[in-house]
Amino acid sequence: MNSPIEQATTTITKYAQQAPRYTSYPTALKFEAVNDDLLENASEHCGADTISLYIHIPFCEKLCYYCGCNKIVTRHNEKADHYLSYIEKEMVAKKSLYKHKKVLALHLGGGSPSFLSVLQHTYLMYLIRKHFLISADAEFSIELDPRNVNSEYLQGLHDLGYTRVSFGVQDINVDVQQSINRVQSTAHIAQLVFDAKNIGFSSVNLDLIYGLPKQTMEKFRTTVVAVKAMSPDRISLFSYAHLPDRFASQRKIPQETLPTPDEKAALHQMAVDSFTKTGFEMIGLDHFAKSGDALAVAKHNHVLHRNFQGYTTHKNSDLLGLGVSAISTIGNAYGQNPKQLQDYYSRLDNETSLTANGVALTLDDRIRRDVIMSLMCNLYLDKQDIEEKYDIKFNGYFCVELSSLKSLVDDGIIELSERYINVPDKSRIYIRAICARFDAYLNKDHHISRYSAAI
Repeated sequence: MNSPIEQATTTITKYAQQAPRYTSYPTALKFEAVNDDLLENASEHCGADTISLYIHIPFCEKLCYYCGCNKIVTRHNEKADHYLSYIEKEMVAKKSLYKHKKVLALHLGGGSPSFLSVLQHTYLMYLIRKHFLISADAEFSIELDPRNVNSEYLQGLHDLGYTRVSFGVQDINVDVQQSINRVQSTAHIAQLVFDAKNIGFSSVNLDLIYGLPKQTMEKFRTTVVAVKAMSPDRISLFSYAHLPDRFASQRKIPQETLPTPDEKAALHQMAVDSFTKTGFEMIGLDHFAKSGDALAVAKHNHVLHRNFQGYTTHKNSDLLGLGVSAISTIGNAYGQNPKQLQDYYSRLDNETSLTANGVALTLDDRIRRDVIMSLMCNLYLDKQDIEEKYDIKFNGYFCVELSSLKSLVDDGIIELSERYINVPDKSRIYIRAICARFDAYLNKDHHISRYSAAI
C-alpha cells in the first residue's frame, strides 16, 4: 500500500494537466476576429451602470524571463509620451461604452506602469479625469516594479489619487532571481512597503511566484518569512506558467531547473499554511488578505468576482480596457485590443475598430461562466442558484460533467451532494482542474498545450 505522501504525489500528477486560469470564460484563447459593433451592442443591450477601468502600460526597462505579459522592453522613456497620446485617442473613440457611467475602480498594469515618470502619470491622470466620471470613493491601484521606484515616486502617485499599490517580489533568493533575470534588493522592497504605509496608501500588495527555476522548499520558505515580516495587506501567490512555445523569453529557463509538480504543490501548500496561520485569509485560488480587507469581506458576503486582473470586489461593473492588448468585458461580450503596438496605433490613426478579437457569449457560455466563477471565487457551487437564474435542471444539463467528477470525489478532492459541489480548502490547488470539467471548449480542444499546467 502506498504511503500518504506517495498517494498525494500520485493525485497531484494525475490532475496536473494543462488548464486555463479562468480569469474569464470563455478564455482569451477562444477569442475570434469580430465585427466593429461587438462591444457597442453589448453596452446598449446588457451593459452595467458602472465600470472598472484598466489601462495597460506595455513598457519595461528589463526583460524578466518568466513573464508572459504583453510587454515591450526599452529604455527610451519618450515612447511613453507617444503611447499616452494614443490612450487619449482611444478614450475618445470608446466614449459610447462609458458615457454617463461612473468609474468605481482604476487599475494600471503592464508591462510595468512604473516605467512612466511621475510627470507622465500626472498627464495620464489628467486624461482620466478629463474623460471619465470618477466616483468619489473609487479605488485607484497600480502595479510597480520595485527596482525603479523610490519613496518620492510613491508620494507622487499618492498625490495623484492612487490608493492601492502592488510590488512584484516573486522570490528573494539570489539564485532564483538570477535564473529569471530579476535581481532586486529585499531591503529596498521592505522599505517601499514601509514608506507606502506611512505615505497613506490604504493597501499594499506583494506578488510572489511559486514554481520558478531553482526554487526549493528551504529557499521559498525564506521568501515567505520575509514577505510576512513586511506585513502587506494583501499577497498574491501565483503559479509560474512555463510555456516556452508561446513566450520566447521562457526558453532561457531550462526545464530541468523547474520543480516537479509534486515539489511545486508542496511549495504552494507551505506558503498557504504559513500565511493562513499568521492572520491572512485565503481568497480564491491565489490571493491572501488580512481580515477586514475588502477582498476578505467580499469573500464572506459571497460577492467576490474574478476578471482579467484577478479577484475583485466589483462584481456588477463592466470592465473597460485601454491600451495595446487590453481586454474589455462589456455586458455579455469580451473584446480585446490589438496585441501589437503598431497595429494598435494604426487602427487609431485610421479610425477603425479597436476590437481585434473577442466573443459574444451564448446562453451556454453564460451558464458555464457562472458555474466556473462560483467555484473559482467561493470554492463551492449551489446548483439551485444556477437553476433559478437560467431555468434549467442542473443535473440534467450537466449530466456528462457531473459524471466526470466521480474520480475527483473518489480521490477526496471534491464533495458532491444533491444541491452542492464543495471544494475543501485542502483541495484548493486543484480548482483549475475542477473547473476544466465544465469547460465546453477545453473538452473539445485539441490544442490544450497553449495552457499552463493546472498545478
